[in-house]
Amino acid sequence: MKLLPTPARWLIGIGAVLLGACASQPSPADWQGSAFAALRSFSAAYLSGNTRVADLEFARAKTEISSTGRTDLLARAELLRCAVRVASLEFDECAGYQPLAQDATAAEQSYAAFLGGHWSALDASQLPAHYRTLVALGKQRPSSAVLASMPDPLARLIGAGVLLQRAQLSDGDIELATQTASDQGWRRPLLAWLGVQLKQAHEAHAAQAAARIQRRIDMVLQTGSSQPADPPQTLR
Repeated sequence: MKLLPTPARWLIGIGAVLLGACASQPSPADWQGSAFAALRSFSAAYLSGNTRVADLEFARAKTEISSTGRTDLLARAELLRCAVRVASLEFDECAGYQPLAQDATAAEQSYAAFLGGHWSALDASQLPAHYRTLVALGKQRPSSAVLASMPDPLARLIGAGVLLQRAQLSDGDIELATQTASDQGWRRPLLAWLGVQLKQAHEAHAAQAAARIQRRIDMVLQTGSSQPADPPQTLR
């Protein structure tokens, strides 16, 4: 069965997996397959800018997961939603996860702290290896090579979004994130990252660069239902 992108696969794979049965194991319960499919559809719809479908698919996933009474699994789903939002520069401290945090595992709590940019007491050993590298650099300004080394584009955008919150992103990092979203055809994060570049161009009084970026934004808007993202909080 096709796997979710790395961040989603990691979240779902903590402890008792949502969909982890091998051929030698019993078939997964119906709710597992339904939840997996709904989360995959949510992620694809959200990144493409289709908010209505994304909301419907996430609600479907929550319904399936809630049937188990497993608040830890629901916490994972909320963290997945938060991670996709961070990739799109939408920061809300993982509001959907917060009511479930008390029942989350140490790995989930560490991931939530990572997404929020709260690294002072973060147990980086609980994170995927590529995020451990970012945390290990900590107070330094990570180079674009760190983000570029992440083979999964969604993981790269999530990492870039977290670093943006922490004001640790160089112009090269921003360009890399923008190009990553563009390469994948992900309208929502692309508009968000182009918005960052547009703000930088205006602040630098680079009229030609601003006009070029605006033309890109206009083209994306003409081909999808997304709306321009608000300027990220860290750049306001």
